Amino acid sequence: PPAAPASAAAPAAPPRAPVRIYMDGCFDMMHFGHANALRQAKALGDVLVVGLIPDSEIREHKGPPVMNDNERYVAVAGVKWVDEVLTDVPYDLTPEFVQRLLEKERIDFIVHGDDPCISKDGRDAYEDVKKAGKFVTIKRTEGVSSTDIVGRMLLCTTTHHMDKVERSTSLDDLSMELSEHDAGAAQTVVEAEGSAKPKNGTEQPFTRVSNFLPTT
Repeated sequence: PPAAPASAAAPAAPPRAPVRIYMDGCFDMMHFGHANALRQAKALGDVLVVGLIPDSEIREHKGPPVMNDNERYVAVAGVKWVDEVLTDVPYDLTPEFVQRLLEKERIDFIVHGDDPCISKDGRDAYEDVKKAGKFVTIKRTEGVSSTDIVGRMLLCTTTHHMDKVERSTSLDDLSMELSEHDAGAAQTVVEAEGSAKPKNGTEQPFTRVSNFLPTT
């Protein structure tokens, strides 16, 4: 008898479209907290698209960044979990920009850490994303931030121990304990209240950390 015809192969299922994740940020002074956020974001999908907020937007909403646009771009693009980088993205995700992400960039979900992100007018920068049902939260890495790193750098000097010097310590006595290099920088005697006296004896304001605006 003739052989039975081979059964027709089942039609192949259409390939699944890659899940595209978007996360934006300043990424100033790139640190392991940033890297951990990018790692978590990539784990939520297949393609991670990172929006790099430009210098102009950072200045308007937070203050001047330490690193410029190009430096921050190179730092972000070099992370292994990042697939694409969008530049000149707004700090505040407006309805128009959210629509661009969903339609033109084919973004499926927009991610941010569980810390609040407030725009300059006091509103939630991700309010419109949440209304669209596309917002996903990841865990913020505690204990590290660009602001904290800047603060540590401002305190990490070869003369930072001067705040422990007794009120009666003279500049000449202090210079004996410092290296020749440090002695040139030690022009003031630090007092317990947090003020300083130059050689002429005039009181001047003194703070251990310079005034600077927070970065992220």
